[in-house]
Amino acid sequence: MRAVVLTAFGGPEVLRITEVPDPTPGPDEVLVDVAATALNRADILQRKGFYPNPFPTEHDIPGMEFSGTVAAVGSRVTAWRVGDEVMGIVAGGAYAERLVIHERQAMRIPRDVALVDAAAIPEVFITAWDGLVVQGGLTSGRWALVHAIASGVGTAAIQICHSVGARVMGTCSTSKVEQVRALGADVVVDYTKEDFVEQAQRMTDGRGVDVILDPVGGDYLDRNVASLALKGRIIQIGLMAGVGSFNLGALLPKRASLIGSVLRARPLEEKVAISQRFAAEMLPLFDSGDMKPIVDRRYSLAEIAEAHAYLESNANVGKVVVSVR
Repeated sequence: MRAVVLTAFGGPEVLRITEVPDPTPGPDEVLVDVAATALNRADILQRKGFYPNPFPTEHDIPGMEFSGTVAAVGSRVTAWRVGDEVMGIVAGGAYAERLVIHERQAMRIPRDVALVDAAAIPEVFITAWDGLVVQGGLTSGRWALVHAIASGVGTAAIQICHSVGARVMGTCSTSKVEQVRALGADVVVDYTKEDFVEQAQRMTDGRGVDVILDPVGGDYLDRNVASLALKGRIIQIGLMAGVGSFNLGALLPKRASLIGSVLRARPLEEKVAISQRFAAEMLPLFDSGDMKPIVDRRYSLAEIAEAHAYLESNANVGKVVVSVR
């Protein structure tokens, strides 16, 4: 099969397509013919050498989410049959024509969502839903603040907030403000011109927001605490701006929580559990049309270097999808 294999670390030019052996499904796994994958920031970090190969004894193939068709099933598999269309999250390996996944980690493709577009659902929607709702406790009538709201996770977060009846404020650059507003964000803060702390306090009449979803880090952390309501929660899902420093004393009087969260490094049992819960609770909202993947651009597998360069330019609003077959 064709796959993007990392043999060196660096810029997009290190992404090369080569032939590698097809994976073999274990007793509880399904073999998937991959239709499409979608890019994530973690893929860029893996390309640069900051994420270790999740399969040390095998080829270093990036890619954390996919959609495709079941090509074969293991001897104990009961949930899927050959020909079923599925999607899911994986630790790596989605930049390839075939991959294997545990049968209970695979999810069905929502009704009326095209097979290739479904690749833009698993990673970002599970990340946003898990952070805001499962860990953040976001409910109806509350406020969420989402940084990098024009990203794949951010555009998913807008829809998830509305699905639970919450209001959402987000930060982005000037060129993306109108697009994000059109996607339904209640308040859009241009971080190049406005202070999100002031906006958070103003829109909540000084109360502060209830949940903050932050992939940025750096000097945002102190400002996040200043934006937070009493007993609020900050869910840290990335460090795009680095670690920075943090005034721990500001967190205490608010009795607030700072929660670090990653999806890729979780053990199989936790990935199965969150995938199963997401499928039960959230996929019906895709079936009804209340939620949908937001696709910014599409590339072919042969254009994987161009796709990475585009994602690194931070020009996207939504997901960058790569058709594999």
